[in-house]
Amino acid sequence: MKKTNTSRILDKLKIPYEILEYEVDEQDLSAENAAQKMGQPLKQVFKTLVIRGDRTGILVACIPGGAELNLKALASISGNKKVKMTHLKEIKSLTGYIRGGVSPLAMKKNYPTYIEESAFQFPFIIFSAGVRGLQLKANPHDLLKAIQVISGKLTMR
Repeated sequence: MKKTNTSRILDKLKIPYEILEYEVDEQDLSAENAAQKMGQPLKQVFKTLVIRGDRTGILVACIPGGAELNLKALASISGNKKVKMTHLKEIKSLTGYIRGGVSPLAMKKNYPTYIEESAFQFPFIIFSAGVRGLQLKANPHDLLKAIQVISGKLTMR
């Protein structure tokens, strides 16, 4: 199985994980498509979004694949007045990753990272391994050893 910088970080910290691979559809890079191809529950397949806050600058939000980010909630939790999604063309230069392969781990810089609180109700969540077509399945509590995250209610319901 292919190793990525994200899996190397987990290895170094002795955090157990599983690598899940699926065939990438360049026309549909959605979490819904990835979850379906891997046969995994959508609410446990987390997408990583890159956001710009008016006060704090770049930050990262991890939310379940089928959910919509609540920008007002993220702004409040992150100490911003307003936040907005970054432009797709900025993703690679900010994170080192391409769209559809953004992982909350091993970015170019350590941006403040926020995760939807529902992640911690599951024995595992799935997130990008840093390349399209590879996902990591790990216990969300174990991830707290690898990355500093702030948990909160980030999605609309």
